[in-house]
Amino acid sequence: MRHITTHTTPATGLRGIGDTSWQPHGACHGMDPEDADATFFSLPRDHEAIADAKELCALCPVRRDCLNYALENDLKEGVWGGLTAAERRPWHDGLPHRLDYSRVVAFFNGRDIHLSWAERQLVIDHAYVRGWRPDRLATALQINTKHARDLLRQAANKVFDRDRTLGVPRRKNAKKKTGPAKTSPATSTPAHAPLGKAA
Repeated sequence: MRHITTHTTPATGLRGIGDTSWQPHGACHGMDPEDADATFFSLPRDHEAIADAKELCALCPVRRDCLNYALENDLKEGVWGGLTAAERRPWHDGLPHRLDYSRVVAFFNGRDIHLSWAERQLVIDHAYVRGWRPDRLATALQINTKHARDLLRQAANKVFDRDRTLGVPRRKNAKKKTGPAKTSPATSTPAHAPLGKAA
């Protein structure tokens, strides 16, 4: 039997770290560079140019990718993804705390995803739970092995502290009973009684 293989990854809506393949699909693609600069990088009080840029961004099919690109690359000027620099500021401030599980899953599936600080911590915790060795984590996160070992040790300490704090139930020591268990005739069930709910 013949199998056809491809090297294209399925569309998940997530970009890789250096992926700019979304740019040719933008509504602004092909604009004259001077017009694009005047529209998207206008002065902060040029409300007419900002309105034109937002109107163009509203029709753009890759608006989300454009906004994520601006946030992840710390672009503080211009209109990106339909938002001005002032409108993107809260997003920039909250980016380290973004926690999108689809990005973490994509990372574990081998995608080269730009992870926030919170997503990176979740990857480290899951790597510890999955039993990853430091060299595997180092390769995945593109860090050195010693740093990966320290991160896995911190994850182990976090689990240990959580278990100690929340009180994981300990195994109960089963006491051996000496002699047969005593039951009263009124509470014992006859051998022919059906199992399950009592009638």
